[in-house]
Amino acid sequence: MTYYKRHIDRQLIEWKDSPRRKPLLIRGARQVGKSTAVREFGKLFRYFVEINLEKQPDLLQMFPENIDVKKTCEKLSGTLGIPIVPGETLLFIDEIQISKEAIMSLRYFKEDYPELHVIAAGSLLEFALEELPSFGVGRIRSLYMYPFSFDEFLMAQGLDLTIDYKKKATSEEPLTDKAHKDLVDQIRTFYLVGGMPSAVMEWIESHSYIEVSRVHTDIIQTYEDDFNKYKKRVSPVLLRQVLRSVALQVGNKFVYALAIRDVHSSVVREALSLLTLAGLITPVKHSDGTGIPLGAEENNSYVKYLFFDLGVMLTMLDIPAADILTASEVELVNKGGTSEMFAGLEMKKYQDCFQKPEMHYWQNTEKGSNAEVDYLRAHDGKVFPIEVKANTQGSMQSLWVFMRKRQLHEAVRTSLENFGQFDHYDPKDHFEQRHVDIVPLYALSNLELNATETGE
Repeated sequence: MTYYKRHIDRQLIEWKDSPRRKPLLIRGARQVGKSTAVREFGKLFRYFVEINLEKQPDLLQMFPENIDVKKTCEKLSGTLGIPIVPGETLLFIDEIQISKEAIMSLRYFKEDYPELHVIAAGSLLEFALEELPSFGVGRIRSLYMYPFSFDEFLMAQGLDLTIDYKKKATSEEPLTDKAHKDLVDQIRTFYLVGGMPSAVMEWIESHSYIEVSRVHTDIIQTYEDDFNKYKKRVSPVLLRQVLRSVALQVGNKFVYALAIRDVHSSVVREALSLLTLAGLITPVKHSDGTGIPLGAEENNSYVKYLFFDLGVMLTMLDIPAADILTASEVELVNKGGTSEMFAGLEMKKYQDCFQKPEMHYWQNTEKGSNAEVDYLRAHDGKVFPIEVKANTQGSMQSLWVFMRKRQLHEAVRTSLENFGQFDHYDPKDHFEQRHVDIVPLYALSNLELNATETGE
């Protein structure tokens, strides 16, 4: 089976060679490629030991409450017939959520066997970790993994040079018209295919949107089957309804009353919490945006949600492929919050994979105002607003209101325009100059690249 390169490949190699290495716990939703990435990484070792605690329940006895990890490794080696040698073996414990004792054992690998490379992963892992809030503070490192980013989608098609070219582009040196058009076409395709590895693989092999949608349907069914494994406080039927409501409300403040009739908001809130733990939705919380950290000024009464994958969401909502493929660029950006969601997912995927992502937006909560800025992020110690807009300079009054209130002078507009920039002289603020960089939706990874270079 072909392996398609992922961003975490480099992070895994750096972890392998780090003298301060800790056991690694890979966290993320089901089917995003966690196990596949680890197996590929395992080829760098002389020996690779993979155990699956869901498929091999007889191995659970290897992880008692009072564990001696060196003895456990001796037993595993003898049982599986594979040497476990520090520096030469990668031990991979998959579906670790099955055993709280196995999760707790990770801390002892750091304390008693730090020279051994150990990685763990699992499905619905967040539910188990929620019950073990201090399972390994300071002794275990988490790595967060998501579906393919747009850059990974391009890499899977062998377009590495295209990625390099767009990462070097700036407002002073934009892409050629042909390169820009080709990337806009790739964006259309990515909207429909999404980033789930099985869907990406199907697209590369068949180039059939019909077959890709069938893969999406299988993914949706798998996730819905998992609902029976969630905590018993919320029924699987209600979870399905709330998940669909998130898809329908993408790009807007989530309204509980629109999710399901005659159900108390506390039940819907619990369903949202469970779907968040499962990695199926990501909250984008309101922040006043007066300073850093943005999370210090959250208002939980105003929350938007990102669906975990755009391609899967479009299939769930029965959006015809032709609606995406034939839409004008302006229509595509403005279509039902899809581009806003794409932008949010991209920025989440390009953040530091060793930190749990936090997403924020701004909404003017003053009565009679509907001003809203799609995303806020921290940049160089300052608040940095990002607006998802069509390719016109009009309709940016919300951005000017926010920048005026916070006395900010730099922002980004992301759209399907080529790279560019412009200055706005605010007539409501003594013609104060405010600078806006135009970054294409397909180049949002450039923002994260620049953030890294500036030491954010």
